[in-house]
Amino acid sequence: MWILTLYSADSIKMFEYENKDEAWEKYDKVDGCKILSEIIYYTDIEKNEPSSEL
Repeated sequence: MWILTLYSADSIKMFEYENKDEAWEKYDKVDGCKILSEIIYYTDIEKNEPSSEL
């Protein structure tokens, strides 16, 4: 998941995107102070790692 945060003098707006390409497309189109963040959930990492059980 990707979050685009836009900062202005009187507000902060956040937009959520499912994929990187869509998020970067919107990021490039908007002006002003902005931050693009990738959100990685711990549970998603656990699913992708091999089990180390004995």
